[in-house]
Amino acid sequence: MSVKIRLSRHGKKNHAFFHIVVTDSRSPRDGRYIEQIGTYNPNTNPASIVLNSDKALYWLGVGAQPSDTCRRILSYEGVLLKKHLAGGVAKGAFSEAVAQQKWDAWKAERDAKIEAKKQGISRKSAEDRRAGQAAEAKVNSERAEAIAKRKAEEAAAAEEARKAAEAEAAAEAAESEAAEAPTAEAEAEAPAAE
Repeated sequence: MSVKIRLSRHGKKNHAFFHIVVTDSRSPRDGRYIEQIGTYNPNTNPASIVLNSDKALYWLGVGAQPSDTCRRILSYEGVLLKKHLAGGVAKGAFSEAVAQQKWDAWKAERDAKIEAKKQGISRKSAEDRRAGQAAEAKVNSERAEAIAKRKAEEAAAAEEARKAAEAEAAAEAAESEAAEAPTAEAEAEAPAAE
């Protein structure tokens, strides 16, 4: 029986998460498994990985073969490095203390990289939010200027219409006075003729 360490898909459509399982290579992807050793959620940034590294190291030690994705996950979590260091200790290349020092140094460096990535993501999201707010404020100010300009044009047009109406009314009044003046002269002459 060939034992594999691979992913078993779970979750909703377009929002999958995976269980990391040890299984017979002949069993279906989401079927029976020997043991579940962790979970992998690629929907978060950075991806969330929960792994029982001792169980993974045990199964690698007894010959389980990881799939390509699981190999990357195990490498990311340092399980393959632990296996390599354990092999070096078994061969006598270095002591357990040196192996532990190498592991601790690698773990500290990896944790620093992950923390830097998380801070970079949060910083970028804050910058994007500020840029979005600035763009929105710019659009709002342009819109307010356009509304103020349109209202000023409407007010100027209303003022011109009012002045034109007043001028027209004054012209009509002057015209009606001019029309009434000859009739008043004719009326004044008519009584004088009698």
